[in-house]
Amino acid sequence: MTTSSPIAPALLALDWGTSSLRAFLMQDSRILDTRQSAHGIQHLPAPGVAGYRQAFAELVGDWIDQWPQLPVVASGMVGSAQGWREAPYVRCPADIADLASQSVGVDSGMGPEILIAPGVLFDQANALPDVMRGEEIQIAGALLANPGWRQRACMLLPGTHSKWAQIEDGKIVRFTSYLTGELFSVLCRHSILGRLMPDAAVPADDPEAFALGLDTAARSGPGDLSHQIFGTRTLGLTGRLPPPALADYLSGLLIGHELVSGLATAASTGPLVMIGAPALCRRYADALARLQRPVDAMLDNTAPAGLWHLATAAGLVRS
Repeated sequence: MTTSSPIAPALLALDWGTSSLRAFLMQDSRILDTRQSAHGIQHLPAPGVAGYRQAFAELVGDWIDQWPQLPVVASGMVGSAQGWREAPYVRCPADIADLASQSVGVDSGMGPEILIAPGVLFDQANALPDVMRGEEIQIAGALLANPGWRQRACMLLPGTHSKWAQIEDGKIVRFTSYLTGELFSVLCRHSILGRLMPDAAVPADDPEAFALGLDTAARSGPGDLSHQIFGTRTLGLTGRLPPPALADYLSGLLIGHELVSGLATAASTGPLVMIGAPALCRRYADALARLQRPVDAMLDNTAPAGLWHLATAAGLVRS
């Protein structure tokens, strides 16, 4: 836990997910100080509202004591149906003004109200419905820092549930989710595939095996995915890939199928911008380069900037 900043902050921003809680003291969209705890919504110190209030107080209580009038905003799973208070989804097309106007407040238990951002829903009759919660704030942060992307861009957020979001005129107009990260973990840890892997769900950074998975995905036809997934096992049984390389093949295969699908809808939608953890973004960037679609920009954690943008749109701080 870090010490408080000597500069008076203008905002306390919370990125509150399933497994962790991160807090940022901010001024002029800049981070003055940051803290983190393991008290995500599935790991609270106590059940229900009491657990949320305790987690909040333990992490930032001294900040609130020092600056009791500090506005507080939050995003992520804290606003889900399983969170502190549900902030219902906003339908596409949605921008930061829509998110701010439909945010909900909750009593922190220490005085200030916490403004919780809603998620975003894409629901059209001719397509599967889709949802995001937390990624919309990361996208808002990217657009705040790079206004040129507001006109038209594709935002790729790789992760457990990867998101491909199309931006037009500053709004999220449509998006698609891919279960890539979770599917990889489940297959490695809870299927027969992992029995041949020396350390299931941990790629050994074998570029040739990863490229084989990508190339297999790139030349696949309809319905090939489950057969190609089973190939993870048979490539090991026949000795065509050593056991440490199997996770990399599977990773390349699943990422490859995601990219083939995502690029089919993002090919003519302006810059391709990636937001996420640097190591995972680099893995995706390497895959995109092999598929001859290099990424135009890679950003790390844009949630703090997005939360500042939310607070500005809600009138809690000045731009």
